[in-house]
Amino acid sequence: MSQAAPKPPVHPYLTPDAQVAGLDLLASAVVLVDEARIVRYINPAAENLFEVSARQSTGRALAALLGDPPGLDAALDNALANNWSYTGQNLVLARNGRDTLHVDCTATPVDVHGARLLMEFRPIDAQLKVAREERLIEQQQANRELIRNLAHEIKNPLGGIRGSAQLLARELTDVQLKEYTEVIIAEVDRLQDLMHRLLNAHRAMQPGPVNIHDVLERVLRLVRAEFPGVSMRRDYDTSLPELTGDREQLIQVVLNIARNAAQAMHGEGEIQLRTRALRQVTLAKKRHKLALELRVIDSGPGIPEAIRDRIFYPLVSGRDSGSGLGLSIAQSFVEQHQGMIDVESAPGRTCFTIVLPIRSEE
Repeated sequence: MSQAAPKPPVHPYLTPDAQVAGLDLLASAVVLVDEARIVRYINPAAENLFEVSARQSTGRALAALLGDPPGLDAALDNALANNWSYTGQNLVLARNGRDTLHVDCTATPVDVHGARLLMEFRPIDAQLKVAREERLIEQQQANRELIRNLAHEIKNPLGGIRGSAQLLARELTDVQLKEYTEVIIAEVDRLQDLMHRLLNAHRAMQPGPVNIHDVLERVLRLVRAEFPGVSMRRDYDTSLPELTGDREQLIQVVLNIARNAAQAMHGEGEIQLRTRALRQVTLAKKRHKLALELRVIDSGPGIPEAIRDRIFYPLVSGRDSGSGLGLSIAQSFVEQHQGMIDVESAPGRTCFTIVLPIRSEE
């Protein structure tokens, strides 16, 4: 008489008491599927990774979430038939049917709530991205400190030059010579304004409750007034709670990015302001249950490849007339909020992504 097949083991995270609640706390993306490859559950980390909500994905085929990676279906069939785990490395997934994503995947047979497989996904570029971000932050902090020190050293002599030019102008009777002193004073004023902006990026925060959509509406009105030919689109998650931050700094962050985009498009094109909630996010080496994701997306020509990796450095600009301070100041303000800013750019689409923690009242 043949022996019954061994019962699939219950995954260690899926105890009868905890049900699947413990999976919500994991940093790795977890998806539960049944024998027909129908999604029964995805945790918040998987929602973030695949850019889809649990409501949208639950009850749908796994292929709608992952695409059709070569060999994955056969490997999952094999894992179920033999009751063993499967690990796939460097799988190429079609995230949300658009972007490709490189991940390592582990599938473990389970028997809970009608699910037969627990699939865990780990983006293989995540660690590389974190290391790159940390290295860039260190370089940018060193650059900003150097610029700040130079600004202090330059600011004092400028006052002396301006004062001397004013005194000289009073002594001169020749109108043409007075024009030279006016040029000196005007250029000194321009440099003093530049030094003020460099030093102002390091001012202390004045935190308070901030509704991010009030911030975005203010930016939207300012950009429309300055660039009437630019189409501004909203895509808001209105369920987002208030965050703790400096309202004026956050307005300046988004305005600097949106204004740069409008100038790059020569006052014509489209800018989209989009907000979403992220769960279980690590920012500045701290874990946050809830965070805000803000994206500023434009239809412009893109950031030149030669400066793409240095776009947040002070005095780096893609425009001849640009000062190269807008994005550097934006990054400084985001870092003061314990957040993260990143950019992806290609001709026709540039996307700045800002992630800010949403702290509880505690």
